[in-house]
Amino acid sequence: MEVVPLFSKIYGEGRPLIILHGLFGMGDNWTTHAKIIASNGWQVHAVDQRNHGRSFWDPKFSYSNMAQDIVEYCSYHNLNNILILGHSMGGKVAMYLACYHKQLLKAFIVADIAPKKYDPHHQQILNGLSDLDFDKISSRAMADEKLSNWVVDASTRQFLLKNLYWKKPGELGLRINIEVLKNSSEAIGEGLDKDVKSNKPCLFLKGQNSDYITDNDHSIIRYHFPSARQSMITKSGHWLHAENPEEFFRVTLTWLKETSFL
Repeated sequence: MEVVPLFSKIYGEGRPLIILHGLFGMGDNWTTHAKIIASNGWQVHAVDQRNHGRSFWDPKFSYSNMAQDIVEYCSYHNLNNILILGHSMGGKVAMYLACYHKQLLKAFIVADIAPKKYDPHHQQILNGLSDLDFDKISSRAMADEKLSNWVVDASTRQFLLKNLYWKKPGELGLRINIEVLKNSSEAIGEGLDKDVKSNKPCLFLKGQNSDYITDNDHSIIRYHFPSARQSMITKSGHWLHAENPEEFFRVTLTWLKETSFL
């Protein structure tokens, strides 16, 4: 059976770097970042992961599945010795690749997530997105008003509603596969198996105001990834790359230079 590769947009020329977005996101969320990184000598692949963006929908949704998607993507595009930059869910995929597909990776960067198990905590968002009835909703403004009953924060709603698109004239839809995501809450929170480790060079970034990585998690990161460097992006939360992009780029590009990848 022919492999259907993940959808991506590719920027620049040079060594391959794949950006993996977080839950409810897509590669387009990273366009500005991809262009800046590409200008520093990388060929940047901003990928849509399964059940997100313009990539395929599939009822199977685990980190093992998503890691295998990247293996197949790299085979399709003839990529090797890649660097991964993964945010949140995408960071977990990067960890899985580092532990289970070590031959593919040169190094990786994880943005604001730890190797541990997380309890399901997106139910309010999932309920809100499920509540969008596109037989009755015909504009972004109407969708935003409906979603505000579930998601109070306007910036979070703006992020989520980037998934809106016109399926056909007059009919809106969502690019994310809500039903699969609703049924995958446990899988999304899954942690690494306790015995897996990787010595690949890596950088773990924490948003200063985020609780996704706590003080107790530093030892867990070191256990699984002994070569890890850990750094904090100030004045930022979970979306650290969007909330403080200047510091995000400075720390990231400095690490790349120091580890001889630039």
